Amino acid sequence: MQIYNTLTRRKEVFTPIEPGKVRMYVCGMTVYDYCHLGHARVMVAFDVITRYLRHRGYDVTYVRNVTDIDDKILRRADENGETISSLTERMIEAMHEDEARLGVLPPDQEPRATRHVDDIIAMVETLIGKGYAYAADNGDVYYRVRKFKGYGKLNNRDLDEMRSGARVEVDEYKEDPLDFVLWKAAKPGEASWPSPWGEGRPGWHIECSAMSKCCLGDTFDIHGGGPDLTFPHHENEIAQSEAANGTTFVNTWMHAGAVRVNQEKMSKSLGNFFTIREVLEHHDPEVVRYLLVASHYRSAINYSPDSLAEARRSLERFYNSLEGLALEGLALEGLALDGGAVDGAGGQVAPEFEARFTAAMDDDFNTPEALSVLFDLARELNRAKKEAAEQAPALAAELRRLGGILGLLQQDPATFLKAGASGLPLTEEEIQAKIAERAAAKQAKDFAAADAIRDELAALGIILKDSREGTTWVFEKPQG
Repeated sequence: MQIYNTLTRRKEVFTPIEPGKVRMYVCGMTVYDYCHLGHARVMVAFDVITRYLRHRGYDVTYVRNVTDIDDKILRRADENGETISSLTERMIEAMHEDEARLGVLPPDQEPRATRHVDDIIAMVETLIGKGYAYAADNGDVYYRVRKFKGYGKLNNRDLDEMRSGARVEVDEYKEDPLDFVLWKAAKPGEASWPSPWGEGRPGWHIECSAMSKCCLGDTFDIHGGGPDLTFPHHENEIAQSEAANGTTFVNTWMHAGAVRVNQEKMSKSLGNFFTIREVLEHHDPEVVRYLLVASHYRSAINYSPDSLAEARRSLERFYNSLEGLALEGLALEGLALDGGAVDGAGGQVAPEFEARFTAAMDDDFNTPEALSVLFDLARELNRAKKEAAEQAPALAAELRRLGGILGLLQQDPATFLKAGASGLPLTEEEIQAKIAERAAAKQAKDFAAADAIRDELAALGIILKDSREGTTWVFEKPQG
């Protein structure tokens, strides 16, 4: 398995520190508002990564933190006239609701900054003791950036270039404009904790260094996050952690791509900023998840009506392949020990799909290529339904199993396909009445009338499907 490492800027063979085990930390949300599409991108990307690592047999410890104290939280709570804890608890609950709807599995650990203040203070004390930090006269504690020889290695930046191009806030208490805060002295009325430097609260960067150390140790396998965190946040984490612990902080750095809206950067000032729950009011969660999975995790995603419609059509192709089969239990039954599909006689069916899927995902979690394998598998399933019905259940099981590794294709097909029928020209009751009318015509051997009803519905995009169990329907919005 190869993973692109942001630190080395190349793909590397993944070798965990402890054989068979993966320790991964991903920077989570600052909970002052509802999660937006950029958060969804990171949530889903590392959910897929976690699912696949576990599929490959790794024992994964996935940690994703919560920042529940910072300037934005203080301002928003003050604006709302509510306590900090009331705001953060409400936003954390909403975050969990959003991720559950997107099919994102919860992390194994979800540390909160406010519950690790003692650990943060201890790390700051260590940095001061080693000469990497200093307490200023205003009660703040700063990190000496120039003291850490490797500063800038994650982003390939030179300190002098950073200094000349920096837009830094003038601070008379800093020894160097590049120094950053580890501990912030509390202003009157602000939430604070006692410390050796007076009442205050943690800086943002030190939170993750302390929490990751507590949960995963001094060195761990993978650190992930959004595209905007490489600098300064992750650069500062490296400086803090390696200076304090005296060893390599992280072996592999991974960063998800950005979300663009109609080819523009998502921004509140541009009016194209969407929260997850706003999007899910109008779109099936699996459609949104598919859109996020269909691009490589490092690539930018374009969110637009057209891209969502294409995601919907892609999922409909899969569910149309699965529709009409008895799917209950198919994700577990009919599989060979090596993961390949087997038919009713015990013979292996199309083992190449498992191998191709694994090869794609082993190549830096290449989900677009993995999905192309699933489309080939769906085509094989469609062929089997017509020409080799005994193979169809096993192929459907394989499609659902491999799709499940991406967090897809676990719904009942008929339910999904009908859920896409927003804007139906007829109500479901009217459709069922037409189906009953057609059945009566067929019973009376008036096949011309039965065909006319079928054609009438088809013209509206309502496609009837007959089977021994009866007649079902799906909605395929007419083009144009």
